[in-house]
Amino acid sequence: METALFLLIPMAFVAGLIDAAVGGGGLILLPSLLTALPKELPAALLGSNKFTAVWGTASAALSYVRRIRIPWKVILPAAATAFIGSLAGARITHYLPADIIRPLVIVLLAVMLVYTWRKPSFGEEDAGRVLTRRDLILGMVMGAAIGFYDGLFGPGTGSFLMFLFVRFFHFDFLRASASAKIVNLATNIAALLFFIPAKLVLFSYAIPMAIANIAGAQVGSYLAFRGGNAWIRRLFLILAVSLLAKLIWQQYH
Repeated sequence: METALFLLIPMAFVAGLIDAAVGGGGLILLPSLLTALPKELPAALLGSNKFTAVWGTASAALSYVRRIRIPWKVILPAAATAFIGSLAGARITHYLPADIIRPLVIVLLAVMLVYTWRKPSFGEEDAGRVLTRRDLILGMVMGAAIGFYDGLFGPGTGSFLMFLFVRFFHFDFLRASASAKIVNLATNIAALLFFIPAKLVLFSYAIPMAIANIAGAQVGSYLAFRGGNAWIRRLFLILAVSLLAKLIWQQYH
């Protein structure tokens, strides 16, 4: 156990840092769990990943809420539908294998990456416009879709949310990241409602990792505020490229 924690605790810290800024902490955390604990059930590793991540996400969300104006009238309903969507996605995980979902995610991620790359001003400034009833409905639809995706498959959930909030609500990256944390927190909690009762969380590993993840999230939030939108944009593009490469590798190898 001690040997595994020597790897998992630093990785949980790094995952919390990255996730707090642009999402995608699972890109680091889940492979680390699979490497360090190869004899454990994959479902137990997924549950431990979610347990760890929910604490870091909550910590980052709290940091953002204190300093960023969140459009609660749109984000809370989006979080509610994301919660329901995540529960639905988790329920049909066994019926839709990852090999069916992955090609679609690769295409969507590539489109998102190219769009962001070709628009240097994308996410640099917040339009500050008043969100309408149409935005409320759109937010709920996006929340349900991304929540379903997170419950079913998961990689890059926070990054997809950020992109959608910038693209459709015209937030800057900092505000989009803050809003994404609220919605992502809802999807993580929904997943834990399945994993914890099913006894699929390895608490002896997950609790120390959660503490490290919280510490990383605090550092990541600080760096996001300090670096601003330009820094978040660069990190977002790096993460998107990394996630795209990982999914393509898994699809064709």
